[in-house]
Amino acid sequence: MHFRHVFVLLLAATLSATVPAQAKPADAQAVARDLAGAGLLRLQGQRVAKLYLQSGAGLNGAAAVQQIAKAIAQGDAELSRLEQRHAGQPAVARTLGRCAGAWRELKDTAQQLFGPANAERIAQLAEELSNQTSRLGLQLESGADSGAGRLIDLSTRQSMLAQRLARLFMQAQRGDRSQGLLVDMEQTRKEFDTGLRELETAPENTAPARDAIGLARQQWIFFDSAVLQTQAKAAGGKALDVATTSERIQEVLAAVTSQYVQDFGAPARAR
Repeated sequence: MHFRHVFVLLLAATLSATVPAQAKPADAQAVARDLAGAGLLRLQGQRVAKLYLQSGAGLNGAAAVQQIAKAIAQGDAELSRLEQRHAGQPAVARTLGRCAGAWRELKDTAQQLFGPANAERIAQLAEELSNQTSRLGLQLESGADSGAGRLIDLSTRQSMLAQRLARLFMQAQRGDRSQGLLVDMEQTRKEFDTGLRELETAPENTAPARDAIGLARQQWIFFDSAVLQTQAKAAGGKALDVATTSERIQEVLAAVTSQYVQDFGAPARAR
């Protein structure tokens, strides 16, 4: 059972007591923006962990360090916005506090010189942040009255999964061939593919959303092919492919999410 399913089961009872009222139409765009923001923080945690390993492996190392700085700035800005917006909602504010704790330790560690202990800690923090932002997404999504809310969360989750898979791949290339890691990689691969199919077949999709998802499918085919060669000992070139293609997937899925946010307030728009 993958980590999101575990948290969904654990949260089912507690969320029923803390679910806010559904968003009014006038608030739809604000809810959409919040969902996208929570998803952005979730994916940036896994992305920073991936980029840290990438820099340590010397795979476009200087560029990876610059990307870490940009990712941290984006995560900081989104976290601050969400904290200010939900300061008056105790349940959401508590979850945001836990997100903030994991994020701040993660970003501080990522700005230190590369080392195996730091890399391991960042991976742990990325998982903790994924768990807490998944909780946050469920709390925010409960205020949505449209299927687009689910799709916003799913599209950002897909981006996180691509970053997580790239991070696991790089851990394997650094010598971690443990059964647990290889199983985790395969589960993440399957989860991404299942989620992508769900996005592709969503009845709420507008034409622009379908076009953007089509681009994500093209990038995933290339990305998945590189990841499947994890067992190859001479995988330096493939590791670079994984690093660069995961960035392209993140960019394409950001466009998907943006389209869903735009469509959120107009669910009845002609498809």
